[in-house]
Amino acid sequence: MPSDCISYQKSGYFSKLMNDYLDEKTNLKALYSRFPKLENFSEQIQEKHSNFPFKNRELLVDSLKKQYQNFKTSETTLNNIKLLNEENTFTITTGHQLNLFTGPLYFLYKIISTINLCEQLKKEYPNQNFVPIYWMATEDHDFEEINHFWFKGKKITWQKESFGPVGRLSTNGLKEVFEQFSTELGIGENATYLKDLFIKGYLEHSNLADATRYIANEIFKEKGLVILDGDDKNLKQLFIPYAKEELVNQTSSEEVLKTNELLTKYKIQVNPREINLFYIEDNLRERIVFEDNSYKVLNTNYAFSESEILAELENHPEKFSPNVILRPLYQEVILPNLCYIGGGGELAYWLELKSNFEANNVTFPMLLLRNSVLIATEKQAEKADKLELTWTDLFSKQQDLISNKTKELSNFDIDFTSQKEHLKKQFENLYEIAVKTDKSFIGAVKAQEVKQIKGLENLEKRLLKAEKRILAEKLERITSLQNELFPKQSLQERKANFSEYYLEFGTELIDKLFEELKPLENEFSILVL
Repeated sequence: MPSDCISYQKSGYFSKLMNDYLDEKTNLKALYSRFPKLENFSEQIQEKHSNFPFKNRELLVDSLKKQYQNFKTSETTLNNIKLLNEENTFTITTGHQLNLFTGPLYFLYKIISTINLCEQLKKEYPNQNFVPIYWMATEDHDFEEINHFWFKGKKITWQKESFGPVGRLSTNGLKEVFEQFSTELGIGENATYLKDLFIKGYLEHSNLADATRYIANEIFKEKGLVILDGDDKNLKQLFIPYAKEELVNQTSSEEVLKTNELLTKYKIQVNPREINLFYIEDNLRERIVFEDNSYKVLNTNYAFSESEILAELENHPEKFSPNVILRPLYQEVILPNLCYIGGGGELAYWLELKSNFEANNVTFPMLLLRNSVLIATEKQAEKADKLELTWTDLFSKQQDLISNKTKELSNFDIDFTSQKEHLKKQFENLYEIAVKTDKSFIGAVKAQEVKQIKGLENLEKRLLKAEKRILAEKLERITSLQNELFPKQSLQERKANFSEYYLEFGTELIDKLFEELKPLENEFSILVL
Protein backbone atom coordinates (compact mmCIF):
# COMPACT_ATOMS: atom_id res chain seq x y z
CA MET A 1 0.00 0.00 0.00
CA PRO A 2 1.36 3.48 -0.80
CA SER A 3 1.74 6.32 1.69
CA ASP A 4 -1.66 7.86 2.06
CA CYS A 5 -3.78 10.04 4.32
CA ILE A 6 -7.23 10.15 5.87
CA SER A 7 -9.09 13.20 7.15
CA TYR A 8 -9.06 13.77 10.89
CA GLN A 9 -12.85 13.83 10.89
CA LYS A 10 -13.06 10.39 9.25
CA SER A 11 -10.31 8.80 11.34
CA GLY A 12 -12.66 8.25 14.28
CA TYR A 13 -10.07 9.39 16.81
CA PHE A 14 -11.04 13.02 17.37
CA SER A 15 -13.73 14.56 19.57
CA LYS A 16 -16.91 16.16 18.27
CA LEU A 17 -15.52 19.54 19.34
CA MET A 18 -12.38 19.06 17.24
CA ASN A 19 -14.34 17.77 14.26
CA ASP A 20 -16.69 20.75 14.43
CA TYR A 21 -13.74 23.13 14.77
CA LEU A 22 -12.04 21.62 11.72
CA ASP A 23 -15.34 21.91 9.83
CA GLU A 24 -15.48 25.59 10.89
CA LYS A 25 -18.98 25.20 12.34
CA THR A 26 -20.61 28.58 12.92
CA ASN A 27 -21.42 27.87 16.59
CA LEU A 28 -17.68 27.91 17.38
CA LYS A 29 -16.71 31.06 15.48
CA ALA A 30 -16.85 33.22 18.61
CA LEU A 31 -14.17 31.07 20.28
CA TYR A 32 -11.30 31.97 17.96
CA SER A 33 -10.18 34.92 15.87
CA ARG A 34 -8.93 33.32 12.64
CA PHE A 35 -8.90 29.79 11.32
CA PRO A 36 -5.37 28.60 10.42
CA LYS A 37 -5.30 29.10 6.66
CA LEU A 38 -2.30 30.47 4.82
CA GLU A 39 -4.10 33.61 3.67
CA ASN A 40 -5.30 34.41 7.22
CA PHE A 41 -1.78 34.85 8.59
CA SER A 42 -1.49 38.32 7.04
CA GLU A 43 -4.07 39.82 9.41
CA GLN A 44 -2.68 37.84 12.33
CA ILE A 45 0.78 39.29 11.66
CA GLN A 46 -0.59 42.83 11.58
CA GLU A 47 -2.53 42.41 14.81
CA LYS A 48 0.35 40.83 16.73
CA HIS A 49 2.80 43.43 15.44
CA SER A 50 0.63 46.26 16.74
CA ASN A 51 0.06 44.56 20.08
CA PHE A 52 3.52 43.31 21.06
CA PRO A 53 5.91 45.77 22.79
CA PHE A 54 9.50 45.83 21.52
CA LYS A 55 10.83 45.69 25.10
CA ASN A 56 9.31 42.22 25.37
CA ARG A 57 11.50 41.15 22.45
CA GLU A 58 14.64 42.44 24.11
CA LEU A 59 13.90 40.63 27.35
CA LEU A 60 12.95 37.43 25.50
CA VAL A 61 16.21 37.36 23.53
CA ASP A 62 18.25 38.10 26.65
CA SER A 63 16.57 35.23 28.51
CA LEU A 64 17.05 32.80 25.61
CA LYS A 65 20.75 33.63 25.39
CA LYS A 66 21.13 32.85 29.09
CA GLN A 67 19.14 29.62 28.76
CA TYR A 68 21.38 28.47 25.89
CA GLN A 69 24.72 29.60 27.30
CA ASN A 70 25.85 26.09 28.29
CA PHE A 71 24.53 24.38 25.16
CA LYS A 72 26.14 23.91 21.77
CA THR A 73 23.69 24.52 19.00
CA SER A 74 23.52 25.31 15.31
CA GLU A 75 24.04 28.66 13.63
CA THR A 76 20.44 28.37 12.42
CA THR A 77 19.09 28.29 15.97
CA LEU A 78 21.42 31.06 17.16
CA ASN A 79 20.37 33.19 14.20
CA ASN A 80 16.70 32.58 14.97
CA ILE A 81 17.24 33.81 18.53
CA LYS A 82 18.86 36.99 17.17
CA LEU A 83 16.00 37.46 14.69
CA LEU A 84 13.53 37.66 17.57
CA ASN A 85 14.92 41.13 18.26
CA GLU A 86 13.51 42.33 14.93
CA GLU A 87 9.96 43.65 14.60
CA ASN A 88 9.28 41.59 11.48
CA THR A 89 10.00 38.30 13.26
CA PHE A 90 7.18 36.16 14.63
CA THR A 91 6.96 32.75 16.23
CA ILE A 92 4.98 29.56 15.72
CA THR A 93 4.80 27.66 19.00
CA THR A 94 4.13 24.19 20.27
CA GLY A 95 4.38 22.93 23.82
CA HIS A 96 5.01 19.58 25.40
CA GLN A 97 5.62 18.00 28.77
CA LEU A 98 9.11 16.92 29.81
CA ASN A 99 8.33 13.26 29.10
CA LEU A 100 11.16 10.83 29.67
CA PHE A 101 13.12 10.44 26.41
CA THR A 102 10.42 12.55 24.64
CA GLY A 103 7.55 10.23 25.61
CA PRO A 104 4.99 9.34 22.88
CA LEU A 105 5.74 9.69 19.18
CA TYR A 106 3.64 12.81 18.76
CA PHE A 107 6.42 14.81 20.43
CA LEU A 108 8.15 14.62 17.04
CA TYR A 109 4.98 15.43 15.10
CA LYS A 110 4.28 18.59 17.11
CA ILE A 111 7.73 20.02 16.57
CA ILE A 112 8.02 18.99 12.91
CA SER A 113 4.59 20.55 12.24
CA THR A 114 5.87 23.76 13.84
CA ILE A 115 9.11 23.85 11.84
CA ASN A 116 7.38 23.00 8.56
CA LEU A 117 4.77 25.72 9.06
CA CYS A 118 7.53 28.30 9.63
CA GLU A 119 9.14 27.29 6.34
CA GLN A 120 5.80 27.45 4.51
CA LEU A 121 5.04 30.90 5.94
CA LYS A 122 8.46 32.22 4.92
CA LYS A 123 7.71 31.31 1.31
CA GLU A 124 4.32 33.02 1.46
CA TYR A 125 5.47 36.08 3.43
CA PRO A 126 9.15 36.58 2.47
CA ASN A 127 9.40 39.97 4.21
CA GLN A 128 8.73 38.39 7.60
CA ASN A 129 10.76 35.92 9.64
CA PHE A 130 9.21 32.92 11.39
CA VAL A 131 10.86 31.12 14.30
CA PRO A 132 9.73 27.67 15.55
CA ILE A 133 9.40 27.54 19.35
CA TYR A 134 9.18 24.46 21.58
CA TRP A 135 7.77 25.57 24.95
CA MET A 136 8.95 23.13 27.60
CA ALA A 137 6.30 22.53 30.27
CA THR A 138 8.89 22.84 33.03
CA GLU A 139 6.44 24.09 35.66
CA ASP A 140 4.11 21.10 35.52
CA HIS A 141 4.14 18.93 38.63
CA ASP A 142 2.36 15.75 37.54
CA PHE A 143 5.41 13.50 37.53
CA GLU A 144 3.38 10.32 36.99
CA GLU A 145 2.46 11.55 33.49
CA ILE A 146 6.07 11.98 32.37
CA ASN A 147 8.21 9.45 34.27
CA HIS A 148 8.04 6.69 31.66
CA PHE A 149 8.01 5.78 27.99
CA TRP A 150 7.02 2.67 26.04
CA PHE A 151 9.53 0.73 23.97
CA LYS A 152 8.34 -2.30 21.97
CA GLY A 153 5.40 -2.79 24.32
CA LYS A 154 7.50 -2.49 27.50
CA LYS A 155 7.07 0.36 29.94
CA ILE A 156 10.38 1.88 31.00
CA THR A 157 9.85 3.87 34.21
CA TRP A 158 11.89 6.29 36.30
CA GLN A 159 11.12 5.54 39.93
CA LYS A 160 11.46 8.75 41.91
CA GLU A 161 9.54 11.07 44.20
CA SER A 162 8.68 14.53 42.86
CA PHE A 163 6.85 17.41 44.54
CA GLY A 164 7.74 20.66 42.79
CA PRO A 165 7.99 21.84 39.17
CA VAL A 166 9.39 18.97 37.12
CA GLY A 167 11.89 21.10 35.22
CA ARG A 168 13.88 21.63 38.42
CA LEU A 169 13.89 17.92 39.23
CA SER A 170 17.29 16.28 39.67
CA THR A 171 18.20 13.61 37.11
CA ASN A 172 19.58 11.33 39.83
CA GLY A 173 18.35 7.78 39.36
CA LEU A 174 18.31 7.79 35.57
CA LYS A 175 21.42 5.65 35.32
CA GLU A 176 19.32 2.63 36.29
CA VAL A 177 16.76 3.58 33.64
CA PHE A 178 19.53 3.81 31.06
CA GLU A 179 20.83 0.33 31.93
CA GLN A 180 17.37 -1.17 31.35
CA PHE A 181 16.87 0.79 28.11
CA SER A 182 20.35 -0.07 26.85
CA THR A 183 19.66 -3.78 27.25
CA GLU A 184 16.43 -3.45 25.28
CA LEU A 185 18.16 -1.51 22.47
CA GLY A 186 20.83 -4.11 21.77
CA ILE A 187 23.66 -3.30 19.36
CA GLY A 188 24.09 -1.46 16.07
CA GLU A 189 24.72 2.06 14.79
CA ASN A 190 21.23 3.37 15.54
CA ALA A 191 21.25 1.76 18.98
CA THR A 192 24.57 3.47 19.71
CA TYR A 193 23.14 6.86 18.71
CA LEU A 194 20.12 6.40 21.00
CA LYS A 195 22.30 5.31 23.92
CA ASP A 196 24.59 8.28 23.43
CA LEU A 197 21.62 10.66 23.24
CA PHE A 198 20.24 9.28 26.52
CA ILE A 199 23.61 9.42 28.29
CA LYS A 200 24.46 12.96 27.23
CA GLY A 201 20.93 14.15 27.87
CA TYR A 202 20.15 12.66 31.25
CA LEU A 203 23.42 11.51 32.80
CA GLU A 204 25.39 14.65 31.92
CA HIS A 205 22.80 17.25 32.95
CA SER A 206 21.69 17.89 36.50
CA ASN A 207 17.99 18.70 36.01
CA LEU A 208 15.16 17.56 33.80
CA ALA A 209 14.74 20.89 31.97
CA ASP A 210 18.36 20.94 30.81
CA ALA A 211 18.23 17.26 29.87
CA THR A 212 15.11 17.78 27.77
CA ARG A 213 16.58 20.86 26.11
CA TYR A 214 19.70 18.88 25.18
CA ILE A 215 17.71 16.04 23.59
CA ALA A 216 15.30 18.27 21.65
CA ASN A 217 18.20 20.45 20.53
CA GLU A 218 20.20 17.45 19.30
CA ILE A 219 17.29 16.16 17.22
CA PHE A 220 16.16 19.49 15.75
CA LYS A 221 18.97 22.05 16.05
CA GLU A 222 19.81 22.03 12.32
CA LYS A 223 16.22 23.09 11.63
CA GLY A 224 16.57 26.18 13.82
CA LEU A 225 14.25 25.07 16.65
CA VAL A 226 14.32 27.45 19.63
CA ILE A 227 13.56 25.81 22.98
CA LEU A 228 12.04 28.02 25.67
CA ASP A 229 11.81 27.48 29.43
CA GLY A 230 9.07 29.66 30.92
CA ASP A 231 10.33 29.00 34.45
CA ASP A 232 12.48 32.13 34.18
CA LYS A 233 12.52 35.10 36.57
CA ASN A 234 13.13 37.69 33.86
CA LEU A 235 10.31 36.38 31.66
CA LYS A 236 7.99 36.22 34.65
CA GLN A 237 8.54 39.95 35.17
CA LEU A 238 6.55 40.54 31.99
CA PHE A 239 3.68 38.56 33.47
CA ILE A 240 3.46 40.54 36.73
CA PRO A 241 0.55 42.82 35.63
CA TYR A 242 -1.49 39.80 34.50
CA ALA A 243 -0.77 37.81 37.65
CA LYS A 244 -1.78 40.87 39.70
CA GLU A 245 -5.07 41.07 37.78
CA GLU A 246 -5.64 37.40 38.56
CA LEU A 247 -4.94 37.78 42.27
CA VAL A 248 -7.00 40.92 42.79
CA ASN A 249 -9.92 40.49 40.37
CA GLN A 250 -9.96 36.78 39.38
CA THR A 251 -10.78 37.87 35.82
CA SER A 252 -9.90 34.59 34.10
CA SER A 253 -12.41 32.55 36.10
CA GLU A 254 -15.26 34.91 35.22
CA GLU A 255 -14.34 35.04 31.52
CA VAL A 256 -13.76 31.30 31.05
CA LEU A 257 -17.00 30.37 32.82
CA LYS A 258 -18.91 32.68 30.45
CA THR A 259 -17.21 31.03 27.47
CA ASN A 260 -17.96 27.54 28.74
CA GLU A 261 -21.67 28.34 28.49
CA LEU A 262 -21.14 28.29 24.72
CA LEU A 263 -19.68 24.78 24.92
CA THR A 264 -22.45 22.98 26.78
CA LYS A 265 -23.02 20.54 23.89
CA TYR A 266 -19.38 19.41 24.17
CA LYS A 267 -17.22 17.95 26.89
CA ILE A 268 -15.62 20.84 28.80
CA GLN A 269 -11.87 20.23 28.83
CA VAL A 270 -10.93 22.29 31.90
CA ASN A 271 -12.79 24.36 34.47
CA PRO A 272 -11.17 27.44 36.01
CA ARG A 273 -10.30 27.97 39.66
CA GLU A 274 -11.09 31.26 41.37
CA ILE A 275 -7.34 31.93 41.27
CA ASN A 276 -5.46 30.15 38.48
CA LEU A 277 -1.97 30.48 39.90
CA PHE A 278 0.36 28.17 41.79
CA TYR A 279 3.09 29.12 44.24
CA ILE A 280 6.33 27.29 43.43
CA GLU A 281 9.67 26.53 44.99
CA ASP A 282 12.11 23.72 44.20
CA ASN A 283 10.01 21.08 45.99
CA LEU A 284 6.68 22.85 46.03
CA ARG A 285 3.92 23.67 43.56
CA GLU A 286 0.65 24.33 45.34
CA ARG A 287 -2.47 26.32 44.49
CA ILE A 288 -2.99 29.87 45.75
CA VAL A 289 -6.45 30.32 47.26
CA PHE A 290 -8.28 33.25 48.81
CA GLU A 291 -9.84 32.26 52.14
CA ASP A 292 -10.83 34.24 55.23
CA ASN A 293 -9.69 37.50 53.65
CA SER A 294 -6.20 36.08 53.12
CA TYR A 295 -4.17 34.57 50.28
CA LYS A 296 -3.00 31.09 51.26
CA VAL A 297 -0.82 28.45 49.67
CA LEU A 298 -2.53 25.07 50.07
CA ASN A 299 -0.81 22.43 52.22
CA THR A 300 1.66 24.98 53.59
CA ASN A 301 1.74 27.61 56.34
CA TYR A 302 2.15 30.42 53.80
CA ALA A 303 -0.45 33.19 54.15
CA PHE A 304 -0.43 36.73 52.75
CA SER A 305 -2.53 39.85 52.91
CA GLU A 306 -3.29 41.48 49.58
CA SER A 307 -0.44 43.98 49.93
CA GLU A 308 1.95 41.22 51.01
CA ILE A 309 1.20 38.89 48.12
CA LEU A 310 1.47 41.74 45.61
CA ALA A 311 4.84 42.66 47.11
CA GLU A 312 5.88 39.02 46.86
CA LEU A 313 4.82 39.03 43.21
CA GLU A 314 6.89 42.16 42.47
CA ASN A 315 9.98 40.86 44.26
CA HIS A 316 9.76 37.18 43.32
CA PRO A 317 7.67 36.72 40.15
CA GLU A 318 9.42 33.37 39.57
CA LYS A 319 7.42 31.98 42.53
CA PHE A 320 4.11 32.45 40.71
CA SER A 321 3.25 29.76 38.21
CA PRO A 322 0.21 29.88 35.89
CA ASN A 323 -2.01 26.82 35.67
CA VAL A 324 -3.55 25.42 32.49
CA ILE A 325 -5.96 28.38 32.22
CA LEU A 326 -3.30 31.10 32.48
CA ARG A 327 -0.23 29.42 30.96
CA PRO A 328 -1.40 30.20 27.39
CA LEU A 329 -1.78 33.87 28.34
CA TYR A 330 1.75 33.91 29.78
CA GLN A 331 3.07 32.35 26.57
CA GLU A 332 1.43 34.93 24.35
CA VAL A 333 2.59 37.82 26.56
CA ILE A 334 6.26 36.91 26.19
CA LEU A 335 6.28 35.68 22.57
CA PRO A 336 5.56 37.46 19.27
CA ASN A 337 3.44 34.42 18.49
CA LEU A 338 1.00 33.91 15.62
CA CYS A 339 -0.15 30.33 16.02
CA TYR A 340 -0.20 27.58 18.62
CA ILE A 341 0.08 23.99 17.40
CA GLY A 342 -1.30 21.34 19.74
CA GLY A 343 -3.25 18.13 20.07
CA GLY A 344 -7.03 17.87 20.21
CA GLY A 345 -7.17 18.04 24.01
CA GLU A 346 -4.96 21.11 24.09
CA LEU A 347 -6.93 23.01 21.48
CA ALA A 348 -10.14 22.11 23.31
CA TYR A 349 -9.04 24.11 26.35
CA TRP A 350 -7.54 26.91 24.24
CA LEU A 351 -11.02 27.37 22.75
CA GLU A 352 -12.21 28.30 26.25
CA LEU A 353 -9.74 31.18 26.58
CA LYS A 354 -10.35 33.83 23.91
CA SER A 355 -12.51 36.11 26.05
CA ASN A 356 -9.89 36.09 28.81
CA PHE A 357 -7.26 37.16 26.27
CA GLU A 358 -9.52 40.00 25.18
CA ALA A 359 -10.09 41.08 28.78
CA ASN A 360 -6.30 41.26 29.19
CA ASN A 361 -5.75 42.97 25.80
CA VAL A 362 -3.48 40.19 24.51
CA THR A 363 -3.76 38.94 20.93
CA PHE A 364 -5.31 35.47 20.72
CA PRO A 365 -3.25 33.15 18.49
CA MET A 366 -4.48 30.99 15.66
CA LEU A 367 -5.04 27.40 16.78
CA LEU A 368 -3.75 24.58 14.59
CA LEU A 369 -4.27 20.88 15.20
CA ARG A 370 -0.88 19.17 15.05
CA ASN A 371 -0.10 16.59 12.39
CA SER A 372 -0.96 13.00 13.22
CA VAL A 373 0.86 10.06 11.68
CA LEU A 374 0.50 6.31 11.45
CA ILE A 375 3.85 4.65 10.73
CA ALA A 376 3.75 1.31 8.92
CA THR A 377 6.59 -0.84 7.63
CA GLU A 378 6.64 -2.05 4.04
CA LYS A 379 6.02 -5.55 5.39
CA GLN A 380 2.87 -4.38 7.18
CA ALA A 381 1.68 -2.57 4.04
CA GLU A 382 2.20 -5.76 2.03
CA LYS A 383 0.19 -7.73 4.60
CA ALA A 384 -2.64 -5.22 4.27
CA ASP A 385 -2.59 -5.62 0.48
CA LYS A 386 -2.77 -9.41 0.72
CA LEU A 387 -5.65 -9.13 3.17
CA GLU A 388 -7.40 -6.66 0.84
CA LEU A 389 -7.48 -3.98 3.54
CA THR A 390 -7.60 -0.24 2.93
CA TRP A 391 -6.27 2.31 5.43
CA THR A 392 -9.88 3.31 6.09
CA ASP A 393 -10.55 -0.33 7.06
CA LEU A 394 -7.64 -0.33 9.48
CA PHE A 395 -8.80 2.88 11.17
CA SER A 396 -12.20 1.25 11.90
CA LYS A 397 -13.18 0.05 15.36
CA GLN A 398 -12.04 -3.56 15.56
CA GLN A 399 -15.51 -5.01 16.03
CA ASP A 400 -16.77 -3.11 12.98
CA LEU A 401 -13.71 -4.13 10.97
CA ILE A 402 -14.20 -7.83 11.68
CA SER A 403 -17.95 -7.74 10.99
CA ASN A 404 -17.52 -5.82 7.74
CA LYS A 405 -14.70 -8.05 6.48
CA THR A 406 -16.71 -11.18 7.38
CA LYS A 407 -19.62 -9.95 5.28
CA GLU A 408 -17.26 -9.01 2.48
CA LEU A 409 -15.42 -12.37 2.48
CA SER A 410 -18.50 -14.55 2.88
CA ASN A 411 -19.74 -16.57 -0.11
CA PHE A 412 -23.27 -15.30 0.45
CA ASP A 413 -25.01 -12.16 1.64
CA ILE A 414 -25.17 -11.88 5.44
CA ASP A 415 -26.98 -8.55 5.33
CA PHE A 416 -30.73 -9.16 5.86
CA THR A 417 -31.72 -5.55 5.16
CA SER A 418 -33.72 -6.44 2.05
CA GLN A 419 -35.60 -9.22 3.91
CA LYS A 420 -36.45 -6.81 6.72
CA GLU A 421 -37.71 -4.22 4.25
CA HIS A 422 -39.84 -6.87 2.52
CA LEU A 423 -41.29 -7.89 5.89
CA LYS A 424 -42.12 -4.28 6.78
CA LYS A 425 -44.04 -3.90 3.48
CA GLN A 426 -46.08 -7.00 4.27
CA PHE A 427 -46.98 -5.56 7.67
CA GLU A 428 -48.07 -2.29 6.03
CA ASN A 429 -50.90 -4.24 4.42
CA LEU A 430 -51.83 -5.77 7.78
CA TYR A 431 -51.94 -2.29 9.37
CA GLU A 432 -54.38 -1.15 6.65
CA ILE A 433 -56.65 -4.14 7.40
CA ALA A 434 -56.42 -3.49 11.16
CA VAL A 435 -57.45 0.16 10.77
CA LYS A 436 -60.48 -0.81 8.65
CA THR A 437 -61.67 -3.56 10.99
CA ASP A 438 -60.72 -3.46 14.67
CA LYS A 439 -58.33 -0.72 15.83
CA SER A 440 -57.41 -2.76 18.92
CA PHE A 441 -55.89 -5.22 16.46
CA ILE A 442 -53.14 -2.65 15.60
CA GLY A 443 -51.23 -3.41 18.81
CA ALA A 444 -51.13 -7.12 18.02
CA VAL A 445 -49.86 -6.42 14.49
CA LYS A 446 -47.15 -4.12 15.86
CA ALA A 447 -46.04 -6.73 18.40
CA GLN A 448 -45.82 -9.39 15.72
CA GLU A 449 -43.83 -7.07 13.42
CA VAL A 450 -41.31 -6.32 16.19
CA LYS A 451 -41.02 -10.02 16.99
CA GLN A 452 -40.36 -11.06 13.39
CA ILE A 453 -37.89 -8.22 12.73
CA LYS A 454 -36.08 -9.23 15.90
CA GLY A 455 -36.08 -12.83 14.70
CA LEU A 456 -34.43 -11.83 11.43
CA GLU A 457 -31.84 -9.76 13.32
CA ASN A 458 -31.01 -12.75 15.53
CA LEU A 459 -30.63 -14.99 12.49
CA GLU A 460 -28.36 -12.39 10.92
CA LYS A 461 -26.19 -12.31 14.07
CA ARG A 462 -26.02 -16.11 14.26
CA LEU A 463 -25.08 -16.36 10.60
CA LEU A 464 -22.40 -13.69 11.05
CA LYS A 465 -21.02 -15.56 14.07
CA ALA A 466 -20.93 -18.82 12.11
CA GLU A 467 -19.10 -17.17 9.20
CA LYS A 468 -16.58 -15.66 11.63
CA ARG A 469 -15.73 -19.20 12.79
CA ILE A 470 -15.27 -20.36 9.20
CA LEU A 471 -13.10 -17.35 8.35
CA ALA A 472 -11.29 -17.34 11.71
CA GLU A 473 -7.77 -17.78 10.32
CA LYS A 474 -7.97 -14.82 7.94
CA LEU A 475 -9.81 -12.66 10.46
CA GLU A 476 -7.08 -13.42 13.01
CA ARG A 477 -4.47 -12.10 10.57
CA ILE A 478 -6.54 -8.94 10.07
CA THR A 479 -6.90 -8.46 13.83
CA SER A 480 -3.19 -9.08 14.37
CA LEU A 481 -2.20 -6.46 11.80
CA GLN A 482 -4.55 -3.87 13.23
CA ASN A 483 -3.19 -4.54 16.74
CA GLU A 484 0.35 -3.97 15.48
CA LEU A 485 -0.60 -0.61 14.02
CA PHE A 486 -3.03 0.43 16.77
CA PRO A 487 -1.62 -0.90 20.08
CA LYS A 488 -4.40 -1.65 22.56
CA GLN A 489 -6.78 -0.32 19.86
CA SER A 490 -5.44 3.18 20.39
CA LEU A 491 -3.33 5.50 18.27
CA GLN A 492 0.27 4.41 17.85
CA GLU A 493 1.45 8.02 18.26
CA ARG A 494 -0.01 8.22 21.78
CA LYS A 495 1.89 5.19 23.01
CA ALA A 496 5.09 4.23 21.19
CA ASN A 497 8.38 6.12 21.63
CA PHE A 498 10.36 7.42 18.66
CA SER A 499 13.35 5.23 19.62
CA GLU A 500 11.46 2.09 18.58
CA TYR A 501 11.33 3.35 14.98
CA TYR A 502 14.66 5.17 15.00
CA LEU A 503 16.31 1.89 15.98
CA GLU A 504 15.08 0.35 12.72
CA PHE A 505 15.08 3.31 10.32
CA GLY A 506 17.59 5.81 11.74
CA THR A 507 17.63 9.31 10.27
CA GLU A 508 15.25 8.20 7.50
CA LEU A 509 12.46 8.40 10.08
CA ILE A 510 13.04 12.10 10.80
CA ASP A 511 13.78 12.99 7.17
CA LYS A 512 10.62 11.30 5.94
CA LEU A 513 8.47 13.03 8.56
CA PHE A 514 9.81 16.44 7.52
CA GLU A 515 9.08 15.55 3.92
CA GLU A 516 5.55 14.27 4.48
CA LEU A 517 3.99 16.45 7.20
CA LYS A 518 1.92 19.34 5.88
CA PRO A 519 0.56 21.24 8.89
CA LEU A 520 -2.25 23.19 7.18
CA GLU A 521 -3.86 20.24 5.37
CA ASN A 522 -5.69 18.68 8.37
CA GLU A 523 -5.04 15.11 7.31
CA PHE A 524 -3.93 12.05 9.22
CA SER A 525 -0.80 10.88 7.38
CA ILE A 526 0.09 7.25 6.78
CA LEU A 527 3.85 6.84 6.46
CA VAL A 528 5.22 3.61 4.99
CA LEU A 529 8.92 3.08 5.75
